[in-house]
Amino acid sequence: MNQTLLVELLTEELPPKALAKLAAAFAAGIANGLALRNFTDTGSVTTTFATPRRLAVMITEVRATSPDKSIREKVLPVSVALDADGNPTAPLAKKLAAMGRADVTVAQLERATDGKAESFFFTYTAEGSALATGLQAAFDEALAKLPIPKLMSYQRPDGATVQFVRPAHSLIALLGEAIVPIRGLGLSAGRTTLGHRFLSNGAEIAITHPVNYCGLLENEGKVIASLERRKEAIRAALLEKAGADQVLMPEALLDEVAALVEWPVVYECNFEEEFLAVPQECLILTMQTNQKYFALTDSVGKLRSRFLIVSNIETTDPRHIIGGNERVVRPRLSDAKFFFEQDKKKSLEARLPLLANVVYHNKLGTQFDRSARVTRLAGAIAKRLGYDVLLAERGAMLAKADLLTDMVGEFPELQGIMGTYYARHDGEHDDVALAASEHYQPRFAGDALPSSATGTAVALADKLETLVGIWSIGLGPTGDKDPFALRRHALGVLRMLLEKRLPVAISELLADAASVFGERAGFKDPSADVAGFIIDRLRGILRERGFSANEVEAVLAQNPDRLDDIVQRLDAVKAFAELPESASLAAANKRITNILKKTDTAIGAVAADLLREDAELTLAASVSRVRPLVDAAFERGDFTGTLKTLAQLRDDVDGFFNDVMVMDEDPALRRNRLALLSQLHAMMNRVADISKLAA
Repeated sequence: MNQTLLVELLTEELPPKALAKLAAAFAAGIANGLALRNFTDTGSVTTTFATPRRLAVMITEVRATSPDKSIREKVLPVSVALDADGNPTAPLAKKLAAMGRADVTVAQLERATDGKAESFFFTYTAEGSALATGLQAAFDEALAKLPIPKLMSYQRPDGATVQFVRPAHSLIALLGEAIVPIRGLGLSAGRTTLGHRFLSNGAEIAITHPVNYCGLLENEGKVIASLERRKEAIRAALLEKAGADQVLMPEALLDEVAALVEWPVVYECNFEEEFLAVPQECLILTMQTNQKYFALTDSVGKLRSRFLIVSNIETTDPRHIIGGNERVVRPRLSDAKFFFEQDKKKSLEARLPLLANVVYHNKLGTQFDRSARVTRLAGAIAKRLGYDVLLAERGAMLAKADLLTDMVGEFPELQGIMGTYYARHDGEHDDVALAASEHYQPRFAGDALPSSATGTAVALADKLETLVGIWSIGLGPTGDKDPFALRRHALGVLRMLLEKRLPVAISELLADAASVFGERAGFKDPSADVAGFIIDRLRGILRERGFSANEVEAVLAQNPDRLDDIVQRLDAVKAFAELPESASLAAANKRITNILKKTDTAIGAVAADLLREDAELTLAASVSRVRPLVDAAFERGDFTGTLKTLAQLRDDVDGFFNDVMVMDEDPALRRNRLALLSQLHAMMNRVADISKLAA
């Protein structure tokens, strides 16, 4: 009868940022190891548990003994096993003895081909093994494959030296009510564990059955075994304690805090109102990063002077816990306030010369050199887009100056954000101030785009200068390696071009970017390679937006240089592809493309007097009738209307290919028919190469 299995490893406090991965690998390793050895079936359910001091897994429908297994084993080729008279040879006897089958006769062997030659096979039944054997192997494999950040060595009480992520104290292995006798890390499996380090009475907790594991730990040990349950309990408690305020709960912070506590309790703390004069991003960052606290904001997003902590201690009198945490956070906030006040004493502009002391790349110069390039490029981009050139250049010039401030030195995550605060303090134009933070946008998938024209110009300049500069020194991405985040920069450029519908060509942007490197010795313009790289990223973006591979290729086959209308073209292609006429027209367009590729004849205008067949006369008339409609729709940007108008031509195109010999023996007729197809081809492909839609 199948039963539920529990395996738990009790340790010292595990690294919180690694806990989820360790737990998942531990559970998967044991579950997969048992499945591989036929101790479980597909209906088995695996549940993972993890607390700061334990890794555990519960698996249902586990067999106490694996099923017997039929094994068919090759013995020897017949030509070796039998002599010329058909009698068994000495090699056969030797082989059977080595297999432990000395008593097996030739008559008991199966004679069959192995794909190359006729051979003897022996089939036998191997008895199943006990769970202890299979679980021991699965447990050992799981431990060996754990994603341990850093091994530590420690000595067991018996003097043995063990290596593991943290010292291990006990091991549970239960199948139903029975202990499975396995060993690991110097421990022998039993049924006892420990509860909360402070809230339990310290006595061992005996697990009577795996299904009682969570309940016993919770009721007797004050431990919530499930990492996910603790995380959701923390989330609910934070929301309840926040009341009308908004609580800032980054998922990464929730994950880490859930991995730090076994019995989470939320308490409210406060800091002095004077600290609210410091930019709230600084305060929030120091609370989250250094102290693992949860900041609160009011309904409009302004930071409150109260914050929430998650404690591992439940008490009716939390004054000491609250007071201790308030004392701990105060020096951090004081440091932030000091850095802010000191930084304001020196303007961003006054810091610019110091960028010459910061190396950007030994082949590309200093941050001062780079700032000068980005400034020129931002001005060129602003000019192309009709933005204020002086604001763009000023914004680019000051964008990196906050790298030299104390605040950013302490909190690198605040680069750009602090630049905006300091620029406003210096009296800079608000667009210039915003550019300090917006030029980093978008920082990641789904991040906001720059809100201002100046921020957009500087953001484009910053990313394009990086792409062209890094590529020019031979450090473009290779495989999974992309140390300069060029993929992210390319995606940022694409998102701005697409979502803001900027009327500028990629080739123009890259030419402007290359021009700012013109004076550098040995510079080789990589614009062609960078353009190809950007278009490859574009394919991915468009596929993520729901367009099919064929639809994307239909548009990209036109080698678009501007992207401001590419989504509208794709919408049109998608709508066209849904028409009943689309498949026939796409196939005809593909046929026309192939015909035109193969001809080296000069193609001129269509001569009406050379149209002889009824089908070509009909098609020519239809092309003349439809072309003004197609042109008008295209000029007003109605790409869907452009393609849908073409649907009127399906019957005439089909009739032409059914009744007309394009490659006629008469050179004049052949050229004229090719000219008609060329006109049709150009009209059909104004929006996209619809031949790419053909299956």
